[in-house]
Amino acid sequence: MNTTTDGAMDLRFTPAQEEFRAEARHWLAANSPAPGSLPSLDTPDGFEAHRAWEQTMFADRWSVVSWPEEFGGRDVGILEWLIFEEEYWRIQAPVRVSQNGVFLLAPTMFEFGTDAQKARFLPPMASGEEIWCQGWSEPDAGSDLAGIRSRAERAPDDDGWLLTGQKTWASRGAYAEWCFGLFRTDPDAERHRGLTYFLMAMDSPGVTVRPIPQIDGEPGFAEIFFESVFVPDSQVLGGVGQGWSVAMATAGSERGLSLRSPARYTEAVSRLVSLYAERLDRDPARAARSADAVAQVWMDAEAYRLNTYWTASRVLAGGTVGPEASANKIHWSETDLAIYRTALGLLGPEAELTGGGGVAGNPWLDGFLFALAGPIYAGTNEIQRNVVAERLLGLPRA
Repeated sequence: MNTTTDGAMDLRFTPAQEEFRAEARHWLAANSPAPGSLPSLDTPDGFEAHRAWEQTMFADRWSVVSWPEEFGGRDVGILEWLIFEEEYWRIQAPVRVSQNGVFLLAPTMFEFGTDAQKARFLPPMASGEEIWCQGWSEPDAGSDLAGIRSRAERAPDDDGWLLTGQKTWASRGAYAEWCFGLFRTDPDAERHRGLTYFLMAMDSPGVTVRPIPQIDGEPGFAEIFFESVFVPDSQVLGGVGQGWSVAMATAGSERGLSLRSPARYTEAVSRLVSLYAERLDRDPARAARSADAVAQVWMDAEAYRLNTYWTASRVLAGGTVGPEASANKIHWSETDLAIYRTALGLLGPEAELTGGGGVAGNPWLDGFLFALAGPIYAGTNEIQRNVVAERLLGLPRA
């Protein structure tokens, strides 16, 4: 798969890529837990069960296929990673408990990290030995990342920093070993300046973690309090005062290519089409009312897949993911919500049944409840629309 000389996309995979797909499919079929067999990763037992799965993947170099071999990867390209994701979601393998580290922090660390930081943090990140949470949002600064108030001051012996403040909505924060986030190191600087990107151990003295229940009652998030938490200079990523640039690289990964692979949606739509066919026999009138919605989300998921491969090809040709990532984030979050909303419409009153496993016993309801957060996390869609308007369309600020 590549871009031809006239700018068109050649959507055929190479023989080597198809061989890679076959190897990934065979390994996943032989090793992946049965769909839904692991407890929720937002429970203590489920978190550890998912960590064990990450370690199984790592042992055979499947956890981070696009990383260099020295850090546990297979040193393949981004297209192979997308192929692996297609196979991963096709077999409905477990949700990645390490995604904050592997999909968000790692691309940033490859770009801004020192050799020592990469050697220290990337292997245990890939293996699941160390799980990361994100420390960005604050009670008065959610999508307004430049408005953070948590601060960092030089330690008295000048060999590190003392961090003070509060972070909230830290996904995986209830159980994670490490946190990456922004703190204000120059309180007199302009909003987007004077910020520094830190890597913090969650067991450091002065760190207090308070789990936040999700809509299903499980602690998928946490608020984190920092009281003069010491962080050495070796855990500054990208340089003092450069936090905004480093954070935007992470945000680009979160909204762009790495966090939400298209297979997540194309496979969900495939199951939705099967549900539609089943309901067409059982309740033709209800299914008929959902026909247009099913067709629309199928087209939206396919459009996202094609756009992702186009973006990946552009990156391989030396391009970057710029403000287009905001349009991308709007699309995948709203497509996700539409898929599950359509499924609940097909199910009718049965959509409320939770089964013996609680909400998790009804994957369509469970998926819908999670999808409700999509337009909020990774920067609210309202903020993303402002970015699209100003940076892509060239419209004046409101």
